[in-house]
Amino acid sequence: MTAEAPQKRLYIKTYGCQMNVYDSERMADVLRPLGYGLTDVAEGADLVVLNTCHIREKATEKVYSELGQIKRLKAEKAAAGGAMLVAVAGCVAQAEGAEIVRRQPAVDLVVGPQSYHRLPELIARAHRASGEALAADFAPEAKFDALSTDRAPTGVTAFLTVQEGCDKFCAFCVVPYTRGAEYSRPAGAIEAEARALAAKGVREVTLLGQNVNAYDDGEGGGLAALVRRLAAIPGLDRIRYTTSHPRDMDEALIAAHGEIEALMPYLHLPVQAGSDRVLKAMNRGHTAEHYLRLVERIRATRPDLALSGDFIVGFPGERDADFEATLDLAREARYASAFSFKYSRRPGTPAAAAPGQVPEEVKAERLARLQALLDEQQQAFNQSQVGRVLPVLFEKNGRRPGQIGGRSPYLQAVHCQGEDQLIGQIATVRIVSAARGSLAGERILAIA
Repeated sequence: MTAEAPQKRLYIKTYGCQMNVYDSERMADVLRPLGYGLTDVAEGADLVVLNTCHIREKATEKVYSELGQIKRLKAEKAAAGGAMLVAVAGCVAQAEGAEIVRRQPAVDLVVGPQSYHRLPELIARAHRASGEALAADFAPEAKFDALSTDRAPTGVTAFLTVQEGCDKFCAFCVVPYTRGAEYSRPAGAIEAEARALAAKGVREVTLLGQNVNAYDDGEGGGLAALVRRLAAIPGLDRIRYTTSHPRDMDEALIAAHGEIEALMPYLHLPVQAGSDRVLKAMNRGHTAEHYLRLVERIRATRPDLALSGDFIVGFPGERDADFEATLDLAREARYASAFSFKYSRRPGTPAAAAPGQVPEEVKAERLARLQALLDEQQQAFNQSQVGRVLPVLFEKNGRRPGQIGGRSPYLQAVHCQGEDQLIGQIATVRIVSAARGSLAGERILAIA
């Protein structure tokens, strides 16, 4: 009997957004047939992939710092008679591919976000010492066509990319340059992947896209039509989507929130600022009033909707009055949760060279004030759930013995006492207490 070849070790480090989490999962999928299995540590790995993000501050510097450590591990493995391949993937790879190879010779492969399905080919070429190292430019439809729908989900929830790219060109954002133009996957391919996930026990999918509500299947079917199609899949009980743009929130999608039971009452709708002057400078294409009236219409359709958002403080030219307008918008919109950041320059974006760069200490003070307000709103929303009976999808064991944890329809973490066999089930839970980051349930009343 022939001995089975030892499994090669694959280490993937993921930076940034949920899109990158999804992409890392798919990289593991396409490499599995080559005998690569995931490992939690870079030491001793046969293939190291850094799946990078270009959005956060100092993202590129973090990648080069990490590559310095990886170079040392690669040399140690070589000294022991082994070999380690190093790949840089994602948005930094797309933006700075040739520069990465020049600055860090330990890198064998640079793979943009549209090309990771070519990793098996590129790895084979690298093993044959072929000269090809860059694969940053590739059509997104080819990427999606090359991927199998036979994924290996790691739990009862999963991300599902339906759209990539952005045509909005916000002045602070690199996505249009690193992810390219908006592209929507065919609805049939998305449904096939969702059905395969449901067949493997996934009960909740989060539809992903840089502008997910700009989804258009090319036949007049937008995101609302796609959600209706996926909601008909047996076993798929919950659907979410992120990230949305106010300009793409059409009436059909608003109506879907009131009509589709599987569509969770949670909406991440970034606004970025509350000042029309700043929104115009950001090239957001909407006003504060448009955003607030849009939220008003959505809540009229789904009154219990939990609203989430994104804010940037200290954008070039932001004055005290502009920041106060942001606070006013946040108070009126009433967020259940929100993400907020200080503006940081992204090379190559219009805002990076704009006049009126706000001093760091001013940005820090404004961010602290905004986050205090948003934290207060999140705590108030969580406290409003105390006494309610909510359906909770249990996903994993809790931190304490006999405890299990899951998510409410509003994406809140919920924990209570329960048996392991409830993991993967949706059960109704009475909420007895609330903290900033989670809810506690008293007992399970029923199983759906």
